[in-house]
Amino acid sequence: MLRLEKRPTPSRFWLYATPPVAVILTMVVGGILFAAMGKNPFEVIRTIFWDPVFGEFAFYLRGQLLVKAGPLILIAIGLALGFRAGIWNIGAEGQYIMGAIFGASVGLAVFPTESRWIFPAMVVAGAFGGWVWAMIPAILKTRFNTNEILVSLMLVYVAETILAKASTGFLKNPEGMGFPGSRNFSSYPAAANPELIAGSGLHWGGVAALVTGVLAYILLTRHQAGFQIRLAGQAPRAARFHGVSPARLVVLCMGISGALAGLAGMFEVTGPAGQISIDFNTGYGFTAIIVAFLGRLNPLGIVLAGFLMALTYVGGEMASTNLGLPDAAIQVFQGMLLFFLLAVDVLTNYRFRLAVGAL
Repeated sequence: MLRLEKRPTPSRFWLYATPPVAVILTMVVGGILFAAMGKNPFEVIRTIFWDPVFGEFAFYLRGQLLVKAGPLILIAIGLALGFRAGIWNIGAEGQYIMGAIFGASVGLAVFPTESRWIFPAMVVAGAFGGWVWAMIPAILKTRFNTNEILVSLMLVYVAETILAKASTGFLKNPEGMGFPGSRNFSSYPAAANPELIAGSGLHWGGVAALVTGVLAYILLTRHQAGFQIRLAGQAPRAARFHGVSPARLVVLCMGISGALAGLAGMFEVTGPAGQISIDFNTGYGFTAIIVAFLGRLNPLGIVLAGFLMALTYVGGEMASTNLGLPDAAIQVFQGMLLFFLLAVDVLTNYRFRLAVGAL
């Protein structure tokens, strides 16, 4: 009889093998799902994972990978810092939305002024908007010991309500003939976030994501704050003896994750999205949770995981368009990745052993 027992030390093999094994299991089970829907599983998997990089239209789709990966990486790195400290911010989607609203509000408030300081001011406002929204569960956690998971998650729905109000009210385009949505930033150069290299998909959000990945890695491996974050997650009691303040750590990690999510929202609304609209939020804040774990909560791993998840976005859209696959099936496929990732990750700290003589 097999039984699960705790390993004396975590398995280094499964530490690194978990992500690729989870991806393979997702492909296999996803293929079975697609076959049950009457689709050719090999064609669907090829469309999702191969065509965006090496297919007929790869010259265009490769740029889209960077567009999708940028916000996922920014948000996931912020979440990973908190997760490593045992602080569970599940409401990054709301912080992403509020960052977009704050940033857009600053730019639209001075329309049609042309100044090189407008976009930097919007960047600061976007980070501040995400930070403010993250501080609500952080303060409630430190002052009243509320559950940050529930509070941050519920605030997503509040942010969505504010987004709808902004689209139809205080940020609505006065020249939009009654249609909801703000002015389009592509026609407002001082506040726009265009491609830095034509056709590459690289804008300031992508640059920020890559730079943040390097800085976060340095923070975790070379800075005292990173040591405290890792210590608090691995041994909370030892962290308190070391002088780490749990309340201060909550504020720090929630603040960083909120600010990065807000930045992602600001870069998205001034770039690929182009405007504040009712359906602006795209689920990046929730998908980034998968990216964080797929990257093993390591900033450099998250950069790679962000591109892999972006591949499922771009390839999923191709499969939906070319093969008639429902969007819900792609979302289930992405959810499988997190499920198998967490399931296989058990083997990092536990192993199966044969219980001799057990009935």
